[in-house]
This record gives sequence, structure tokens and C-alpha cells, in this order.
Amino acid sequence: MTTDLPPLASGRPAETPEGLLARLAAEGIATETLHHPPFFTVADGAEMHHRIPGLHVKNLFLKPKGEGPFLLLVLEAYRRVPVNALVRSLGVARASFAAAEDLWVELGVLPGSVTPLALVNSVPGRVRIAIDRMLLEAERINMHPLVNTASTVLAPGDLLRFLREMGHAPEALEIP
Repeated sequence: MTTDLPPLASGRPAETPEGLLARLAAEGIATETLHHPPFFTVADGAEMHHRIPGLHVKNLFLKPKGEGPFLLLVLEAYRRVPVNALVRSLGVARASFAAAEDLWVELGVLPGSVTPLALVNSVPGRVRIAIDRMLLEAERINMHPLVNTASTVLAPGDLLRFLREMGHAPEALEIP
């Protein structure tokens, strides 16, 4: 998958982590980034999580059965919630995990590097993003800056502003 990648749906080259961080800074969004070994799962990063203040995220990139945009569900890292229940709460009957190629074409990232910041590479309307309300109410949240070898912390309000400025419509995800 890392060689001969298909073009992004946007038709633009994929943003680099350095370009993303520069763009956030240019928009007045304060971030802190910590480089670390690759984290492919929440468990991979568990040892480092206590060293990085704020809540950590896990991301599910899903393809609905039938019509509709892809789904990017952004959850607090240690939440255990049935995926089907989350999908139904958004009014989608069924969804499955999207293929690695879909992840690249829609978000411009490889497996293990999924992040809401990847919407910088996405065409508005092609990916529906829903963010766990717990994250939206936190002071700081941590996510990958397009690669899984770093974690970037920022305020949830800044993330929402950034997503909206790019034409995306983030939704609060209510999880009981």
C-alpha cells in the first residue's frame, strides 16, 4: 500500500505533517507535538499516554453499506462501545471498516495514522465526522498529525474551527 498509492479524491497531493502543523500555526491554533515510536493501536501508545497531558483519541474510519459518505468516528481512546451502536446512533443502518485504499483516497493517510486532522486532505461532504462529546468537553486532546510517529495536542474548540474552515461539519457524538 505504501508504493504506487492512488490519487486522493481531492486531486491534490497529500498534506505532509510539517505542512499541516504550519497551517495550524498560520491559523493561530496552538499545538504541541511529541515524536515517539509508531503507535498503530491505543494499546501501543498506552505507556506514553500518561506523559502527554489531555485526552487521547482513537479513530474509526467506516464505509456505510449502501449510499452515504464515509464515517470518521473520533472517540476517547479508552471508550469501549459497540461500533454498530455508534453507527445506528448516527442514523446509518450498517457500516464496516473501510479498506486501506479508501483511507488513503479519502484522507491521505495510511492505516495506523487515522486522525481528524486528515480531513485537511478530504473533499467536504465525502467524509462525515462525529466526535465523542467527552473529547469536545476536554481542555486538551491528542491525535496523530497525519503520521503515527507523533502526537499533537490542541484544544477541541481549535480542532472544530479548523475542520469548519475547511468546509467540514463536525458533529457531537453522544455516547451513553
